Amino acid sequence: MHLVTLGINHKTAPLSLRERATFDPETLPQALEAMTAQGADEATILSTCNRTELYCGLENNATDPLVAWFCNYHKLPLRTVRPHLYVHSGRLAVAHAFRVASGLDSLVLGEPQILGQMKSAFAAAHRAGTTGKILNRLFQHTFSVAKQVRTNTAIGANAVSVAFAAVSLARRIFDKLSNQTVLLIGAGEMIELAARHLKEQGIGRMIVANRTVERASSLGDIYGAQAISLLELPDHLSSADIVISCTASLLPILGKGAVESALKARKHKPMFLVDLAVPRDIEVEVGDLSDVYLYSIDDLKDVIEENIQSRQAAARQAETIIEGEVIQFMRWVRSLDSVPTVRALRSATESLRDLELERAQRALERGEPADQVLLRFAHSLTNKFMHPPSTVLREADAEGNTDLIGAARALFRLDDKAP
Repeated sequence: MHLVTLGINHKTAPLSLRERATFDPETLPQALEAMTAQGADEATILSTCNRTELYCGLENNATDPLVAWFCNYHKLPLRTVRPHLYVHSGRLAVAHAFRVASGLDSLVLGEPQILGQMKSAFAAAHRAGTTGKILNRLFQHTFSVAKQVRTNTAIGANAVSVAFAAVSLARRIFDKLSNQTVLLIGAGEMIELAARHLKEQGIGRMIVANRTVERASSLGDIYGAQAISLLELPDHLSSADIVISCTASLLPILGKGAVESALKARKHKPMFLVDLAVPRDIEVEVGDLSDVYLYSIDDLKDVIEENIQSRQAAARQAETIIEGEVIQFMRWVRSLDSVPTVRALRSATESLRDLELERAQRALERGEPADQVLLRFAHSLTNKFMHPPSTVLREADAEGNTDLIGAARALFRLDDKAP
């Protein structure tokens, strides 16, 4: 079976394409089943703000049907996707998975969130029954490698993430965060990270808005924030100097009209908005308004670049670890090719053993001496085992096939000095 990874990410595709190629968690099981119907024997889908990737086990290594399915599923023309699509197979697919889980392929070098997202993606595929021997082994090995990289390098030594970059940018715009009010929309991992960083930076007031108020309240209890529902956003938007949004909504949550109304209530006091969601939570047109500073996840790249210098050496160490682990994994993959042969050999030898054992048992039942029966059993079994390989080796010798003879000596670990 061939291991293949295909997809798009923040390095190869713009946000406008990535947000159209995401998979809804609620329909992910159906998408996984559809992948297997298109020829993938095993399938896992990783869909995050910065990447959408398909991890597949294929019998014939034909990726065109999966690429076509990916485009059709998202109603995207192939010509639009193809220039931004990458396809990795074999050891390159393994190395890619290891690098992604270790944070080496992230927008923020070494960020830890991607590992949890990969674990969730694999768990969803496992529940859907679309993983097997290849992907099960790949992802378990991937998680182990990521842990090894975290433990043995300083890749995660500094608190650098997209959420951290958003807070850092806010600190540049506002002299003192202690005088500002922040409105966080969503209650997922990214928003929780933003809340943590804001709390550490001494934010003055924090409001958390979420579809489920209970979830917002749980964050509020931890970080001292006021919890509201999304329906209450219009009543609180005008009080927010900073808005950071990251939800799983497929449609924008903040429109141009809502922000215009908030600006009027604020008497056009500037607002800083960061949209970390894919698809976007805030309408693009909001950025056209005066007194509004709107940043998307792609706009944070320059901010992030300043925070990753200390991780470069750690990344090189991580690459060395990954290279060794890829070699180890590919050895296991190659060993799978021998499994059918080993099984056939074992089956053949066991059949010969059973046949000779039955003959020996009948001889003992007839009263023949046990020592004679055992001797005959040993000679007969040895002859039966040796006949096929001996015949093939004699033919190889006659044909001058020294490779096969050498392979036989290695296979049976024969001493080269033996006669």
